Order: sequence, then structure tokens, then C-alpha cells
Amino acid sequence: MPEFPEMENYRRMLSEQIIDHPISHVLVNREKSVNVPAEQFAKELAGQRVIFVERRGKHLIFHLNSGRRLLLHLMLGGMLYYGTEENRPSRNTQIEIEFGQKTLYFIGLRLGYLHLLSAKEVDEIFKPLGPDVFDRRMNGERFAELLKGRRGALKSLLVNQHVIAGIGNCYADEIAFEAGLLPSAQVQDLSAETTDRLYEAVVRVLTDALAHGGYMETPFMEGDTLTGGFDEMCKVYDREGEKCSRCDGVIHKIELSGRKAFFCPSCQHEH
Repeated sequence: MPEFPEMENYRRMLSEQIIDHPISHVLVNREKSVNVPAEQFAKELAGQRVIFVERRGKHLIFHLNSGRRLLLHLMLGGMLYYGTEENRPSRNTQIEIEFGQKTLYFIGLRLGYLHLLSAKEVDEIFKPLGPDVFDRRMNGERFAELLKGRRGALKSLLVNQHVIAGIGNCYADEIAFEAGLLPSAQVQDLSAETTDRLYEAVVRVLTDALAHGGYMETPFMEGDTLTGGFDEMCKVYDREGEKCSRCDGVIHKIELSGRKAFFCPSCQHEH
């Protein structure tokens, strides 16, 4: 599932490609991916321009010049591609938005969605969401406050969007590894020093992942050589059975609260 680095990578590239280009045509191939009838969705978007692309956690918000918003959540397996019919991935598209000669393809939205909403409706949806991982007000002290009074496994906390928005399965494991903590480490048992180390790991891993285009391998557009660069840099995620890059241990996989978790039992600890 796309997380903060993948969605921020998309946001930056979309901002370079589609801003202020009029929408010339809209095709909805799967009506369940939108929240209004397909005909109404296409009609309201026709002739509109995206004036700003915002990211919040794992969501993207396309601000239209009409004042309306398009709220995107790719969920599991979702991806974007911008280009022509000839060079797009050979997968089913749920929604296609044309900007003149090029089209933005929404692929794999069988669980995800693209909803047409008012600004107020978007604000209401985000009310339960925790602060963004790179909120300008976020620092080590505020991060520690978010953890205060919380109980349970570290991984469960990191992927809880009501606590902090933007982290999912992949980066929760990579952050735990960077901090030298087991994904099963109990949050209530972490010292102030360990919490500081954990926050530094969050910043370091996510900054690095964004700089290398995240872990999703399919390019956003023709000529895109950045997207997916972090996939081969993952230290533990999806590396079961491989040798640890930091010690002589071997990466293990367990199930933790219904989620798979990858870690090195030799150099990751409870505290």
C-alpha cells in the first residue's frame, strides 16, 4: 500500500505535470471507485483545472478551480500513471482523467477511491486523522507526547493513522529496524531516550525513502527513473530469510495483530 514517501512522490510529480491544465475528458470504468454517479462525476470535472495538489497522510487532495476537491486514497494495490494509452501499464484502469494529449490513469482502485467533495467534507474526513509525519510543528517532543499513555506493540502504533498519519506496513518495519527495536516492543515500556531514538529513525527512514522515490516500482510516467528506488534499499521489509545488513542475523517474519512484520531478532530488541 502506498505510504507517505510514495504519495508525496506522486504529489510532487503531479504538481509538475497537471497544474492549470484543463481537464478535457473523464472516463469512469468502475462506478464504485467514485462517490457520485459516473455521469455527474465526469460532467463536474470537465473543463476544470487542478490548481493545487495536497497530501495528507496517505491521501492526495486535488484542489479544483471550482472550489471542489478530489480526494484520493489508493489503498492496497493502487497506483497512478500519467501518459498516453500506448505507454501506460497493461492493467485495468478504474478512472481516466485526460489533460489534453496526456491522461492520468487511476489503476488498482478496487479498494481505493477518488471522491468528489466540498472543502468542508474533506475537512470532516480528516478530523480523526493524527498529525502528518512531516507536519512543520512535529518534533521529538511532540512525537513523545503522541506516544504518552499509549499501550501495545510498536508496529501497531506506527501504522495507526489516528496517532500519526502516513506510515504503513513497510515503513513501520524499516523504522523499527533503524531504531533497533522489535516491532512487538511495547510502547508503554519505551524510555524517553528510546523514544527520541525512535523519532530520529522515523525522520531518517522516511526522508531517505522519499529521496529515493519510495518502494513502489512502477514508474509514474515515461522517463521517470526515481519512483521505486527505495525498494532495493529496504533492510527488512519483505526480506524474510535474507541475511541482516547490520549483523549476522537472519530476517524473520511474524504476524502481529493481523499484519505481517519483518525484523532481525539478533539486533532488534524490546527497549
